[in-house]
This record gives sequence, structure tokens and C-alpha cells, in this order.
Amino acid sequence: MRLFIALDLDDAIRERIRGFLEGVCGLAPDARWVRAEALHVTLKFIGEQPPECAENIHRALSAIRPDAMELTFRGYGFFPSAPAPRVFWIGIEAGPRLAALALAVDKAMEGLGIPREQHAFSPHLTLARGGGGSGAPPRQKGDTPNARFQRLQEKLGLMPAPEFGTMTAREFFLYESQLQRGGSLYTRLQSFPLH
Repeated sequence: MRLFIALDLDDAIRERIRGFLEGVCGLAPDARWVRAEALHVTLKFIGEQPPECAENIHRALSAIRPDAMELTFRGYGFFPSAPAPRVFWIGIEAGPRLAALALAVDKAMEGLGIPREQHAFSPHLTLARGGGGSGAPPRQKGDTPNARFQRLQEKLGLMPAPEFGTMTAREFFLYESQLQRGGSLYTRLQSFPLH
């Protein structure tokens, strides 16, 4: 099972982002665009695990007692940088609670032998990937200017920063990701409340 832990989006925010995607995806036709229904706020990518590990993960996540939190989706950017982009993303403002939840999840998974994250948590929604290589935020050897996003960057530079709204997150989820032709299929396996 290929697993990850994430927050889901409210329907209203997902629809605003869907409209934005429809308006901009033609500006970078060679990029791999994420379907709006697949968008989520990743807290931790776990990767391949045997099915029997799901119960241990459930138990570890159930012990976390995070608070509910507001998330505001606005603005955009490129990882690792605008001159050499691999990923186009939407920004998330959430204050310290979101980072604290990601850290608690990371520590809970470390207790199960799943390696800790090597980089600081950087909340965002990935909208598109611009070619080969990793979508990870840090710079990597071989990062070069990427023409796939050039027209998109030019057009976005002429527009005000997009605003998609604010939601209150009241639960997070353990997901299974199944790789399929045309993109991954995400299935919620379990939910965990935010208090």
C-alpha cells in the first residue's frame, strides 16, 4: 500500500481552484497538471507499506490530539525557484498549528520506523509539475531554467495574486495512493478529528 497523510479541502475552495486551473493550464500545456479533485494538503508522505502496517499507523495517528485550524489559500509560487521551476503551487497560510500538526504526524510515524522529514514543512498545494526530476522544494543538482512555465509566469505576473478562500480544517486523513494511467487515485482509509 502506498500511503500518505493529508488534510482535505472544502468543496467551495476546491471549486475556486478548479476555475483557476481551467484558466491557466493552457499557459503551460507541457506541464503535468493535478486534477482539482485530487488536491490535498500533504502532512506526511509515507510510501509503500505492507497492509498490516495500516493498523499501527491508525493507532499512532489516533494518539495525536491536534486543534482545529483555519487555512487560507492564496497566492502562488514555484519550487525550487521562479527562474528554474519544477513545481507550480498555491500558498497556504495557517499559522503555527498546521506546522505543529505536521511535526506531530512526523514524530508519530518515526515511532513506527518511518524516516523523519529531512526538510522543514512547507505548506502548499501542488498544481503542476514541469518535467522530470523530483517535485521536492529544495534546489537540486541539475536545476536549470524551465521554459514549460515561462508563459504562465508572464501572464500571472500581470494579474493580482489569486485568493481562494479560508476554511476550517476539522479532521485529517490517512490515504492510499494507487498509481494509474492519467494520475493517481486517492482513497481515504481513516479519518482523525481536529479538536
